[in-house]
Order: sequence, then structure tokens, then C-alpha cells
Amino acid sequence: MGQNGAGKTTLVKLLTRLYEPTGGQILIDDVPIEEYDLDDLQRHMGVIFQDFIRYELPVRDNIGFGRVEAREDTARVAEAARAGGASSIVESLSQGHDTVLGRHFEDGHQLSGGQWQKIALSRAFMRRAPVVVLDEPTAAIDAEAEAEIFSRLKDVARGATSLVIAHRFSTVRMADRIVALENGRVSEAGVHGDLLRADGVYARLFRIQASGYLSQAASS
Repeated sequence: MGQNGAGKTTLVKLLTRLYEPTGGQILIDDVPIEEYDLDDLQRHMGVIFQDFIRYELPVRDNIGFGRVEAREDTARVAEAARAGGASSIVESLSQGHDTVLGRHFEDGHQLSGGQWQKIALSRAFMRRAPVVVLDEPTAAIDAEAEAEIFSRLKDVARGATSLVIAHRFSTVRMADRIVALENGRVSEAGVHGDLLRADGVYARLFRIQASGYLSQAASS
């Protein structure tokens, strides 16, 4: 977590080798990341970024592209949709998993921003990767839906390492380890309670967000 421009997305793009470092080194099990086969490395990561792609194709492909060779596996696609909170969306569509999404085609079904985000989340879970990277994956989703998705995250990604970038502290505080970035550097790391007691950048941002909720509650 951290303020806009702190370097959160840049960091995960370095970890997934979408960017190459200009200095320093990234190690996986003490091996420099560039020594791993790029395709193999990325195949073992399930990723959704803020600027995710909206494929104007059937739901099956939109979700199934998370693991292309398994996109005809309807049970796996349905399981991924449940994980991403998209099951009710798919069930409401006239042709289910075979419904074309978007406006490019005459029979395409347009989704809201939040619905597209759930489809993209499902695509990340479709991969069943040992590393799951979620860069503000619920920015267009209301707080209740976000809580539902993240309450299932540990079950969905059981056995995987999950790296989540989030601004809502209701999500951040669920993490086993919280890392606060500031000006491109790690400023703090720990669990929620310890970081509040440290009274650093994490505590300051938490109080700002909490005061906003309290102000809204008082005014209503």
C-alpha cells in the first residue's frame, strides 16, 4: 500500500518482468529473475492490473484466457467465475459462458465497470498459479462486493503467494504482511496492529481514511 505514485504498480511489473530493472536485482530462491525462462515465469503468475483488458469475445474466452489451454473446460471456467465473484453475472446472461461481451458485435452484451472487473478477477483465478498478483483489483467494485471477494481469497489462492495492492484499509489489514511504499522505497512492513503503533506513514493514511468514514457516518 501507499499513496499514488509511490511505486506499487512499478514494483509488481518488475516482479512479473513486464519491466526490466535498471539497477539492483530481483531474486527468486536466490536465483536472479532474468535467469528464469520468461514464458515459464509468467505462466506461473496470475495477474490483474488496474488497466485490465476487456476482450469483446465470449465470457468463456474472457475468463479462459487466464489458462488458454483450459478455456473449453466449463467446470474450471465456472469455478474461476465463482472465485472472482462473477457467477451471478454469467448466470444472468442469455447464453451463459458463450455470451459475447462488449459492443463491437451486434449481439454483444455490455457490462458495467464493476462487472468487467469481476470477469478480469476470474481470469486471474483461472490460471491457478502459485503466485497471484492483484493490482487494485476491486477499484470499480463496491465495498460489500470487495469484502465478499477477499473473504474468499485465502481459500481461492490456497497454497499460492498472493500479492495485493489496495487502497481500502479493510482489504489491506487482512494481509499476513503489509508493506508500505513511499517514494519508491519500502518505508514500513509488518502487521496492521504493529504498523498502527509505529505511527508512521501507514498509521497516518489509515487515520485519514478512517476519519473520512466517520465524517460520512456523522453527516448521515
